[in-house]
Amino acid sequence: MSAPALVHHPLGQRIPDRLHAVSCSLPTMRDVIGYEEKDPAITRHLTSGYPRFVVHPLLRRLADSLRQANPALADREIWLCAGPAVAAALCQHLAGAGEILPLTACLTALVLPAGAAPGLSRRARHYLQHTGAFASSRAAEAWLFARGGISSIETETLFPGPSEAAATHVRAAVARSFDRRLPATEIHLVPSGMAATYAAFQAVNAVQAPLGRTRWIQLGWLYLDTIALLQKFTATPDGDYLHHRDVFDLDGLARLLAAHPGRVAGVFAEIPTNPLIQTPALPALAALCRAHGAALVLDPTIASPLNVDVLPHADVVVNSLTKYTASEGDVILGAATVNPASPLAPALRPALARASALAAVYPRDVARLAAQIDAAPALIAQINRTAPRVVAFLESHPKVTAVFWSGHSDSALNYAALARSPGSVGSMITFVLRPDVPVASVYDRLRLAKGPSFGLATSLICPFLYLAHYDLVTSGAGRAELAAQGLAPELLRLGLGAEPAEDIIAALAEALA
Repeated sequence: MSAPALVHHPLGQRIPDRLHAVSCSLPTMRDVIGYEEKDPAITRHLTSGYPRFVVHPLLRRLADSLRQANPALADREIWLCAGPAVAAALCQHLAGAGEILPLTACLTALVLPAGAAPGLSRRARHYLQHTGAFASSRAAEAWLFARGGISSIETETLFPGPSEAAATHVRAAVARSFDRRLPATEIHLVPSGMAATYAAFQAVNAVQAPLGRTRWIQLGWLYLDTIALLQKFTATPDGDYLHHRDVFDLDGLARLLAAHPGRVAGVFAEIPTNPLIQTPALPALAALCRAHGAALVLDPTIASPLNVDVLPHADVVVNSLTKYTASEGDVILGAATVNPASPLAPALRPALARASALAAVYPRDVARLAAQIDAAPALIAQINRTAPRVVAFLESHPKVTAVFWSGHSDSALNYAALARSPGSVGSMITFVLRPDVPVASVYDRLRLAKGPSFGLATSLICPFLYLAHYDLVTSGAGRAELAAQGLAPELLRLGLGAEPAEDIIAALAEALA
């Protein structure tokens, strides 16, 4: 596997430098803040951005093409969805506002009413962001090319053969990553990791709500859109969304479950969490959920299911295939599966199949993933060798006050109990600088690719909370909330790639000097 060069990437450059890249360079703290505050001096340089937060330029171009072709749409807001079922669900979410415009099996437009209030458009955007159901950029590319809107399709390596062969190859590889005994047919492919989370959420609700179970527990600090999904999509958000902050406090979780007898549909946990890489005692957590009849939904994306074995403890597992399996950094896909040994499996299997089928997966995305998915084990093996050396450097540096990774003392034993091997440590490292060291002084000088995402052959670093929770970072109440969760607003999150450990350490040493 070739290692990317450690260089400074200019503002707005795609990472990697391809049309369907999943990350985008934000090389200074000023750029990060300008991006968050929609400063035109910064945003005009952005040719792309992290999917779901930034609408892909090809989707914007397609919407413009629709407006140009039909004068009646000239001033209408258009949202492009992953198929007709998503557009219909979005229309329902907006209380029937909008007109559904079919384009292809994987591409459907919802046209908002003329003169619609900005709030309606924000609700539409947030729905597609939280459910991970934006249309594929490759689907938009094909639609534009077929109609002369662009002159060519980007050249890229695809899995040879028919689309079903590519899907079978991907499902088989994902199934092996969960459990080598798991049939490939148990894997449901969806357009993104958030689409997998939403499908699991829907499936559990379909099984549990008829039993009077409508409440969800968020365990610890989860990814931004997972938190939003649980908060906004529960039956009655004020009463059905529950948050148990401490992933290690299972006695407290037991009390919370007991306080809502027969009402909790599910518990959602990341194994390990993002960004503090915390791992609860998973066997005990699973037993607790089972005793209370709550489904346990687990997301092992941070470390990869190739590193941690979580399926035996879960009822449903969700995974972003954008991370690690799409290590070249240009595919958005997700997967979900039911643990066949779960007591809820007979009901959850058909429910998950139905929920996963609602958002259409574009075949070329699958063919692109299939062409690179076999490289994932080698990448992860390289990362696992690199991570302890980088951690040792950061832990010994006088300007670093805290380093979080899978081997952190808080949960090293819990993580080791799930690790595929003693060396299966994962790519993610977060660290906090000494209070008198401005984060910009380190971040701006760092000779690494700087942008959101992880699990690429290219190492990526970012001030994660600035990108994911800028509203919290910039308010007193928000900073208090982060502090209560043990999160330092200026922490830096590093997702290791395939570069040699000594090169990564040298880049960090330069920036910290």
